[in-house]
Amino acid sequence: MIHRTLKDSIKKDLFKGKALLLFGPRQSGKSTLITEVLQDTDYLYLNGDDADVRETLTNTTAAKLKMVAGNKKIVFIDEAQRIQNIGLTLKLFTDQIKDVQVIATGSSAFELSSQVNEPLTGRKYEYMLYPLSFAEMVAHHGLLQEKRLLDHRLVYGCYPEIVTKPGEERRLLKLLASSYLYKDLLMLEQIKKPLILEKLVSALALQIGNEINYQELAQTIGGDRKTVDKYIDLLEKAFVVFRLPALNKNVRNEIKKGKKVYFYDCGIRNAVINNFKAIDSRTDAGALWENYVIAERMKMLHYNDIDVKQYFWRTTQQQEIDLIEESSDQWAAFEFKRNSKAKVRFPQTFSDNYTNTKMMVVSPANVEDFLLAKQE
Repeated sequence: MIHRTLKDSIKKDLFKGKALLLFGPRQSGKSTLITEVLQDTDYLYLNGDDADVRETLTNTTAAKLKMVAGNKKIVFIDEAQRIQNIGLTLKLFTDQIKDVQVIATGSSAFELSSQVNEPLTGRKYEYMLYPLSFAEMVAHHGLLQEKRLLDHRLVYGCYPEIVTKPGEERRLLKLLASSYLYKDLLMLEQIKKPLILEKLVSALALQIGNEINYQELAQTIGGDRKTVDKYIDLLEKAFVVFRLPALNKNVRNEIKKGKKVYFYDCGIRNAVINNFKAIDSRTDAGALWENYVIAERMKMLHYNDIDVKQYFWRTTQQQEIDLIEESSDQWAAFEFKRNSKAKVRFPQTFSDNYTNTKMMVVSPANVEDFLLAKQE
């Protein structure tokens, strides 16, 4: 069993008078994680996919919820985004049934968050579960083994089912990509053109590591700029992609409004374009390495509650740095090279304008220094 980083945090937060909310992509292991947290405890499991559960938990009362919970002290509501007004239901649990701990999981942040934020202000602890992280896999089978598997991760990604079922990666990823990418999104009324959504995901998959042009994307997929912007926003909220903004603070000719888009998981990205070639025979190996380490860095920062702002940096003279991190006391600049022997020079323009900057080239040789939190 692969130990998930969040398990200990969730255990510590039980019975503190708050609802516990676990978000994340489909198939990232949310239900499995909560089941492990609740192992050896007596709890009530409710699945939002069941019609009778939805009916019971929608527009309900505290008295009714007490009857539903019975003598159970923990109520686990899975797929909570399927339940209308779930935020009000969770509020009733926390306010009026104080001896019961309620836990909810949901794959659609844009649905669940919008339903719970206002009713549960000050009444909830939130967690985000990503696909398996570099740190979790290192803890599972050691640093040397995980570094040996880096090329495999660039092609097939880090979803639990993909990692734990070797030999079935392609078939499972294709299934995962189709259901994971579109199931939640297509249930929304905002998605009026599913074909354009699919074209957009494919276009974004071919542009990882590059600055995206919304107008060009619109022309490529046969849509308009407004639709592209809205659909990328929804893809981000559905944990398919995330955006990295351009840094522009000190240098006159910095790109002002640029954006890069990366996938949360390289395997999903490759499934979208149906390319599972070995990494050494690919023209996009460098872009995949960049996508992988940025996504993994994001997991590490999140799980360790490290607060930094992330950007890429580029000037109109085409000077560029892959990743910039801004923290309270300093800047950090990172370049990503899959070839450990590649020579890299950071632009003088950046170091002249952003003083007190730590600089690092991240390759497979030293990736652990970038992706494992330093132990005090």
